[in-house]
Amino acid sequence: MIEQNLKDVTNIIEKACNYSNRDFKDITLIAVSKTKPVEMLQKAYKFGVRDFGENKVQEILEKYPYFSEDVRFHMIGHLQRNKVKYIIDKVALIHSVDSFRLAEEINKEAEKHQLIMPVLIQVNIAEEDTKYGLSLKEVIPEIKNISKLSNIQIKGLMTVPPFVENPEDNRKYFKRIKQLSVDITNENIDNVCMAILSMGMTGDYGVAIEEGATMVRVGTGIFGERDYLNNK
Repeated sequence: MIEQNLKDVTNIIEKACNYSNRDFKDITLIAVSKTKPVEMLQKAYKFGVRDFGENKVQEILEKYPYFSEDVRFHMIGHLQRNKVKYIIDKVALIHSVDSFRLAEEINKEAEKHQLIMPVLIQVNIAEEDTKYGLSLKEVIPEIKNISKLSNIQIKGLMTVPPFVENPEDNRKYFKRIKQLSVDITNENIDNVCMAILSMGMTGDYGVAIEEGATMVRVGTGIFGERDYLNNK
């Protein structure tokens, strides 16, 4: 199942790249492996996946020891400040920085480990009450503050748009994130680049790529429906 699903996902990514005149190599597929057992991740690894996205710190800690250094774990869920210390040296990228206080904690722990932590700023692009992230008007001021932290690098933006039946309904949100990234680039803020746009999930990643996504987070499309019974 996983092998065929990965082929199907790859085909959609290729079509979206061809449609938008983009290079397939510029897109990173993150297999969202939350609630999935290590065995399923290992199957995905066997078929070429190296980037895995997790929502919970505990799941990263449980799965991390089973993989070699060529695997990159991504923290894509809401991150509590008191849990930063557990994953600071285990994740390749934190996608969900949504406050200066969280960034301060990441910076403090990164300094302890003598590393520079790449992060994305999470934007609540549709300003939904149920979602984390900064509003559009908050993003640039907050980035200017976070950029002054010495052990963090701001690498781009992440968003989780509304759940929709028709992926075209989210195109406007992806366009806004892309434009926001251009606006931020034009600010020429030290220690900030907009190389990464993490947006698009199983239902809409093709549209997200057409509008500029460089990372797509696909879970159900690779692993099948989520197992909520094992969701710790």
